[in-house]
Amino acid sequence: MTQEGHDKLQEEVNHLKTIERPRIVEAIKVAREMGDLKENAEYQEAKNEQGMIEARIRDIEGKLSNAQVINIATMQNTGRVIFGSTVTLMNLDNEKEVKYRIVGEDEANVKENKISVTSPIASGIVGKEEGDTTTIQTPSGPVQYEVVQVEYI
Repeated sequence: MTQEGHDKLQEEVNHLKTIERPRIVEAIKVAREMGDLKENAEYQEAKNEQGMIEARIRDIEGKLSNAQVINIATMQNTGRVIFGSTVTLMNLDNEKEVKYRIVGEDEANVKENKISVTSPIASGIVGKEEGDTTTIQTPSGPVQYEVVQVEYI
């Protein structure tokens, strides 16, 4: 996991524990005061939300406890594509450039140009160096890419 991904998960778990958990406890308390719990929709909804919040907290804490955090910025750039690196690729079919950061599965977000290390593109370029070419199998067929630049940022 990248340092950025670790920090985002830590921030989320802190928010869940300090903001969401107390909010839902208060919602349960208010719903209890409304009377019969068996037919109290507000109570049932609050309990369901509490379960989801607690499950998410456990999930995040499990990931954080097992995570190996890699700060790519502290590594010497060898020009080789590795986990955490930012890679500029040129599609050799249409000569368009794309830039991706290779991150863990939980951090992947295509809108932010962050791709999972297990994605087909990342799997095809990890270990490559600037100037290398590789063919990636896509849904529309094979596409050839050239590694234009590798950054450790």
